[in-house]
Amino acid sequence: MTLTGSVGRVRRLSLIVLCAIIALAIPIFLTGCTEVSNNPHATGSEKTNTLFVPFSNRSPKYLDPASSYSNDETPYTYQIYEPPYGYHYLKRPYTLVGRAALEIASPHYLDKAGQTLPDNAPGELIAETFFDIKLKPGIKFAPHPALAKNAAGEYVYHAMKREDVTDKHQITDFKETGTRELTADDYVYAIRRLATPRIKSPSFSTMADYIVGLKEYGDIISAADKDLRASLAPTDRDLPFLDFRKYDFEGVQALDKHTLRIRIKGKYPQFKYWLAMTFFAPIPWEAERFYAQPGMAAKNLTLNFWPVGTGPYMLTEFIENRRHVMERNPNFRGEPYPCEGEPGDAEKGYLADCGKMTPFVDRVVFDIEKESVPLQAKFLQGYYDSPAIERLDHGTGYIVAMGDDKKKEKEFKEKGIKLPTTVEANNWYIGFNWIDPVVGKGNSPEQAERNRKLRQALAIAIEWEEHIAIFERGQGMPAQGPLPPSLFGYREDGPAAFNSVVYRKAPDGKRVRRSIDEAKQLLRDAGYPDGRDANTGKPLVLNFDYQNAAPGAKALLDWYTKQFAKIGIQLEVRATDYNRFQDKMSKGSIQIYFWGWLADYPDAENFLFMLYGPNAKALTGGNGENNSNYQNPEFDKLYERLKFLEDGPEKQELIDQMIVLVQQDAVWSFGYFPTSAAAYHQWVSNGKPTQIIRNHIGYLRLDPELRARKIAEWNKPIWWPMPLILLALIAAIVPAWFAWRRRERETAARSIAIENPAS
Repeated sequence: MTLTGSVGRVRRLSLIVLCAIIALAIPIFLTGCTEVSNNPHATGSEKTNTLFVPFSNRSPKYLDPASSYSNDETPYTYQIYEPPYGYHYLKRPYTLVGRAALEIASPHYLDKAGQTLPDNAPGELIAETFFDIKLKPGIKFAPHPALAKNAAGEYVYHAMKREDVTDKHQITDFKETGTRELTADDYVYAIRRLATPRIKSPSFSTMADYIVGLKEYGDIISAADKDLRASLAPTDRDLPFLDFRKYDFEGVQALDKHTLRIRIKGKYPQFKYWLAMTFFAPIPWEAERFYAQPGMAAKNLTLNFWPVGTGPYMLTEFIENRRHVMERNPNFRGEPYPCEGEPGDAEKGYLADCGKMTPFVDRVVFDIEKESVPLQAKFLQGYYDSPAIERLDHGTGYIVAMGDDKKKEKEFKEKGIKLPTTVEANNWYIGFNWIDPVVGKGNSPEQAERNRKLRQALAIAIEWEEHIAIFERGQGMPAQGPLPPSLFGYREDGPAAFNSVVYRKAPDGKRVRRSIDEAKQLLRDAGYPDGRDANTGKPLVLNFDYQNAAPGAKALLDWYTKQFAKIGIQLEVRATDYNRFQDKMSKGSIQIYFWGWLADYPDAENFLFMLYGPNAKALTGGNGENNSNYQNPEFDKLYERLKFLEDGPEKQELIDQMIVLVQQDAVWSFGYFPTSAAAYHQWVSNGKPTQIIRNHIGYLRLDPELRARKIAEWNKPIWWPMPLILLALIAAIVPAWFAWRRRERETAARSIAIENPAS
């Protein structure tokens, strides 16, 4: 009885263990057959109307529209805010249309006596231009706690104490929200804010030269701010509310609830393009009042993190350097998708959504991707709908990869990846800081000439053709000046189209790069024979600031070092993250730098203003976009004439003269104009490539069902090892079970023998 009972119990126990293992293995096996297990997003999110895109390096630094002017900030600011104007999404050349405005306002001209002038009046007779901009009625701000009111009509969150904010980390932590109608006063308030000393607005120096009274208004606001801060320490982050409603100036007025008047000095044809930029986005005074309360700044509860707008989207999640989420603004009125574009748009499918209301996408999720390899892998797996929503360089990289690798070409085509190309107004260049004693202007005519020859030598040594071949894989063209080929004023031939400092004409008429020997001769003339100071014998070491400290930038930075070494100059590379780089540029604490420019509007002035003296970044406290702090009175005089001209022969002649000047001064090594291409998956529609139009996310349409099917197809789990694993488990358990059973029987037999010795 004892032996039989023990064996039975062992057998039953063993069978139970074996069955349990099989029971656990089968669900794992079945799950592996049916579910995508490597999705970095929430399970099932691929089936929702959500656009998934990455961002790199760091979170955007400025989302306050008065200070935001960087490419990586535009996917947020232009979807959240609504300037008066925008661009027709499909038409090329680019055409201005109303966003918050009903239409594009016609300019009205006045002479010095205040008398009306005809539309064709010469620019020198025009003393003032004014625009009366009619706003669309009924536009409402997105829900926000700054606008929340109680039953008595009082603002819920305008009288908080520091302890009321201790548990608040994101704007969604405030339970109550409110809204109100957009009015012309919100635009007036926003334009007044450009003058605040509390933030740096890159537009202020330029706008102060144009908008009537804005420069003087800046002095008034600075004095008011100083009075408010009188009792505070310089390090205090909690600053008293600076209420711009209390301080008026004549250049910007609300004529009525829906009419905004802006007055500018003289004639400035490009001003209409500024009205399509977020510098002119409306700001409700309630938002500044809300964010000015104690404890808010310490929690990053500011406009730089939590904007308040009337656009199609609102920011609902901001996890710094990790994740940002925009969701559809429930108060957005909707705008119809365009029904016309340029020739070929219908064939490309860009007109299929004619008349449907935008935005199409409900939610936009931005996840950080610091390295390019996992970013590309996740895009090819379908987990990102585009590898870069704000840039047009990734698509170019895929085009190059397809040309280099037949396997990749096959993969991209089989996956239906869309790579639409375009020629856009952008450039990349190396700049020299004009206030630096070695590579800058110089403090005497002799020093100026020496420094100029040094810059010219470097311009010859930096071989952009090689850079394009290696790092752009041939997708670009060397620049002869600052103006890209897609804008009026660019020359295919003539003096401005040929940088004689860097190139010479061959007998066949082609451009040939000047030799390194010529660069070395210029270096000797500059006082640095063989890269050493002729007076001290010390090697010339130059500092180069670069906006990316990631390991992937090493090959490029090594290339720059080699370019300088060709003429015996040592290069000290100072690579930092982009935010730190911007800080150094604002202070002018750089010597040589690499940067690029994407046109804000399609006019030559938008590139030439980066070399206009009064726009010098370091000399305006970071408010200008003359990054090299270039000062040339002759160039400035030509620029001031250019500002008044519409496109035509006179404007072309001025552009030619300005380009020749900066070529001779070698203020930049002009770099290259890249070929641009977007990249989208097959389930993304309406992805017409553009870098002028920044509110493009609202026009994109998704097919989530197609995406879910393709993700499942491209990411099938490798489940065939599961049966082998199960068999291996059984093979391991069964012998162990028999061995255990044998030992138990032997033990039981010995026990019986001991209990019954007579047997």
